[in-house]
Amino acid sequence: MIVTLVLAAEAAFWILLGLGLATRYLLRWRRVSTVLLVGLPVVDLTLFALTVLDLRGGATASWTHALAAGYAGFSIGYGPSLVRWADRHFQYRFAGGPKPVRSPEYGPERTRHEWRVCGRTVVSAAITLGLITALVPLSAGAAHFSDFTGWYARLGIGAGVNVIVAACYSLWPKEAPADAIVEDGRVVGRKVPRQ
Repeated sequence: MIVTLVLAAEAAFWILLGLGLATRYLLRWRRVSTVLLVGLPVVDLTLFALTVLDLRGGATASWTHALAAGYAGFSIGYGPSLVRWADRHFQYRFAGGPKPVRSPEYGPERTRHEWRVCGRTVVSAAITLGLITALVPLSAGAAHFSDFTGWYARLGIGAGVNVIVAACYSLWPKEAPADAIVEDGRVVGRKVPRQ
């Protein structure tokens, strides 16, 4: 049952996101769009609530129950930035908006970008682990405990790798090519060599 709910929540997330952006830019219904976009975390939190009910009803704990917690953590940690990214691309593609700006590639701007991504990852992992911890007492005995606790190591490694990547950019910032003209960490042109 949980696998079906996870798939339904995934589909609902993308449908709500698409409808939210379509109503904002194509129909110009800003309030309806806001309600639809606010529904994005509600979908994932509803999935988690149904997961709790499933475990309380005597279901055997599995990795899919922990995945439901992961969806809620991802929605809270990455959701706002994902919506902003989709908003910029939808506006450009369908509403005549400006072309989306790429992520910075060089210098301190790239370092700050990496730390922002790292922050989202750490928040997402912390929330997911907190929700998984809340599920552990509901699991049916020690035999299924490892289905949940294995996520501690996986998410810890993922967050740790992200911290290391961001730290590397802090210690060794990526330098732009010598002939590049860089603004805000992005290459905007090339220097013409002197004859």
